[in-house]
Amino acid sequence: MHKVVIIDDEPLARSIVEEFIKDFPQLQVVATCGDGFEGVKAIQEHEPELIFLDVQMPKINGFEMLELVDSQPSVIFATAFDEYAIKAFEANAIDYLLKPFSRERFATAVNKWLEQQAGRAALNMPGLLDAASQSPAQSQRIVVKTGTKIKIIPTQDVFYLEAADNFVKVHTRDGAFLKNKTMSHFEQILPAQEFARCHRSYMVNLQEITRIEPYEKDSHIALLRNGGRVPVSRSGYARLKEILGL
Repeated sequence: MHKVVIIDDEPLARSIVEEFIKDFPQLQVVATCGDGFEGVKAIQEHEPELIFLDVQMPKINGFEMLELVDSQPSVIFATAFDEYAIKAFEANAIDYLLKPFSRERFATAVNKWLEQQAGRAALNMPGLLDAASQSPAQSQRIVVKTGTKIKIIPTQDVFYLEAADNFVKVHTRDGAFLKNKTMSHFEQILPAQEFARCHRSYMVNLQEITRIEPYEKDSHIALLRNGGRVPVSRSGYARLKEILGL
């Protein structure tokens, strides 16, 4: 028996998936969720092998939810058309269902997953999430998990980002939060007119800089409005001078 969780903000969509799953006695629905917050909790509690996941949901979308899950289940996505989602799916996903989908199309997706389970094929989750992060909506906020809580950080509330081993520390007015991503990831997705890589280990919100002062040999320090001090390398200084017109 394979445990299944359904995550969709539309009650009708959830009920349709539940109805179609009845055709597969080897699948057991252990939880249904109306948003990504509930989805993270249900996955942690039930450890399902498969989830049916909507992409466009309030609070956090399906991709952002997956970034917060420690143990990744297999995923069959259900979504209305979205060019960034489809691009991500086609390159990396096991399968996806475009709403509205038929019982036959649903069965095709499930059978594909069952066959891949037998062969131990896996979803390319890192590739999918990286492709999905190119969506404009996801470049305007950062979603993090702190303890049992999920926090949505608008990018305008970020002072700077700092590399921290395999994580990135996001410094904000509410404190610092860890995100399991790389600096290169944020360099690709954050708006270039708002954030700049000023050092191998730092990115800074350009609106927060009050001045840049010489520091040690060939380096500088960016002073921020909140009193923060961010290292600026020689190449980073050249980049900031160009961007800020210094």
